[in-house]
Amino acid sequence: MFATDDYPRPLLRRDGATSLDGEWQFALDPEAKWATPAEVVWERRIRVPFAPETPLSGIGETGFLRACWYRRLVDPVDLAERERLLLHFGAVDEVATVWVNGELAGTHAGGYTPFSFDISAAGRAGEPVEIIVRAEDDPRELAKPRGKQDWRRQPHSIWYPRTTGIWQTVWLERLPPVWIESLLWTPDVAGWQIGLEVRTSGHPPDLQLEVHLSVGTGPDQRILARDTYSVIDREVRRVIQLPDPGIDDARKDLLWSPESPILIQARLRLRDGGGAVIDDVRSYIGLRSVAVDGDRFMLNGRPFPLRLVLDQGYWPESGLTAPEPAALRRDIELTLAMGFNGARKHQKIEDPRYLYWADRLGLLVWEELPSAYRFSREAILRLTHTWTEAMRRDLGHPCVVTWVPFNESWGVPDLPLDPAQRDAVRALYRLTKALDPSRPVIDNDGWESVETDLIGIHDYDHDADRLGDRYASQSRDDVLLQERPGHRRLRLAGAVDAGQPWVLSEFGGIAYTPPEERERSWGYDRAESAADFQARYERLLAVVRGLPFAGFCYTQFADTYQEKNGLLYDDRAPKFPLAAIAHATRGPRTPREIELARRRRQAMSDGEPSDPAAARASQDS
Repeated sequence: MFATDDYPRPLLRRDGATSLDGEWQFALDPEAKWATPAEVVWERRIRVPFAPETPLSGIGETGFLRACWYRRLVDPVDLAERERLLLHFGAVDEVATVWVNGELAGTHAGGYTPFSFDISAAGRAGEPVEIIVRAEDDPRELAKPRGKQDWRRQPHSIWYPRTTGIWQTVWLERLPPVWIESLLWTPDVAGWQIGLEVRTSGHPPDLQLEVHLSVGTGPDQRILARDTYSVIDREVRRVIQLPDPGIDDARKDLLWSPESPILIQARLRLRDGGGAVIDDVRSYIGLRSVAVDGDRFMLNGRPFPLRLVLDQGYWPESGLTAPEPAALRRDIELTLAMGFNGARKHQKIEDPRYLYWADRLGLLVWEELPSAYRFSREAILRLTHTWTEAMRRDLGHPCVVTWVPFNESWGVPDLPLDPAQRDAVRALYRLTKALDPSRPVIDNDGWESVETDLIGIHDYDHDADRLGDRYASQSRDDVLLQERPGHRRLRLAGAVDAGQPWVLSEFGGIAYTPPEERERSWGYDRAESAADFQARYERLLAVVRGLPFAGFCYTQFADTYQEKNGLLYDDRAPKFPLAAIAHATRGPRTPREIELARRRRQAMSDGEPSDPAAARASQDS
């Protein structure tokens, strides 16, 4: 059983799920020679969900692995006649083939997105259920979404160790004969209403869906809606009109924002023709709007300056996987404690439980598609497949405020010269807008914009005054046409300048590490001491905060392997005091901001912060 905060699918929770994380039998297949389970020699054990490249897996193999195999026996499941049993995988990199009790259950391609198989027949056998997984992930293949996974044997520059196989939670879910298969909420602040899309599985007649929305708990709970809808053709598509207080201040009591991350709690019950409850799930909604208006980023109809930090989402002992679920919350607390109001999750589709804590604690998130490193038809098909699955998973999270399908022309290296590559960027931008018209999209973050809602600029100039002069003393046209950060134009010929907001979406990258680690470290610039690092950060942020940007994103949250340009060491210890980092990040605070910080501390008091340093910084603020 999962605790609520650890549930691997936080937007659609039901009782009765069972984690399969833990010890599995394991076999390495470096050359991908084995094709069937009968060929496998089971000689080792691995700790799931940690990739075999990581120390926490118990394997620690960092070479080139084409494939690996997993096996686990699960106790018999006592299913009723029509009950269903689903086997869920949070993510397996890259192609997963699954057998259950010797029969092929299915395959899935894409290393960052969830999938599941119906294994009800095996569950009814009354015998232990054998699960075997083959994960194939060619380490040299560049035409797939691979993010920061290095194609060389040893990590270099800004690339990190590879991730092979299972790296997110595996779990079983027992389901009734008819169940809620998918659920999507669409907030509409302007209309003061919430869109609801539900799809069911199973086909009994006369299904009714009961929806209950509320805020608060106990005696402070307010009921916002209690509605019942007929399920037609397995679907419910409705708009729930909220009671409108009519006054802005009263409306704020329901709006989600970083300062006040209010979540509307939802409970949905599926009833049969006789009124009996046959499925019961819990979810939540964040009522908020995001948009761009002129040169500003807007949240809930108000200008909202972005203060983001670039977060790679790696841990030294466990790679892309958090060492424990609580580490996801701890990273968000530390991000907030350093004065940021958002994170750009870089080249990674993050664990949904990170987004859950961002929803609860009030952190904006830019979601970014892990890049391929070669342009081809196959690469674009793989990118599109992964991106649409990721969007489908995360559309309901209020914390996600921007989609980023490309970064720095990775995978499309010849954009100025190749019309096909420009069409690929433009097509993925428009597909993203079609799937989600409610959020801004950055087509190609960093430079060489083709068609975009925000212009992301990556500029690692370490001279704060020179950086300030570049963007404060020139006209917009001069910057867009003449400046070449990364030796690339910011906007390609033919791209329309509609006055989109600018975001300095990568800058800084100041490396500081103890002297004994210096030779093995990398950064865009280097500080000689902790005091020098603090002075450089404070000077740089003082300049950037005054530039004509809608926001900024500092590189980076924490040291990551050889890249030592984090504000925190890789164990999340700060390189200078958190309170000083926060003061430099956000600047002097107004009385209103101090009051909002007090409210945040109160909102977080549902449970003790999981990191003492974050708690101290919150108190200091």
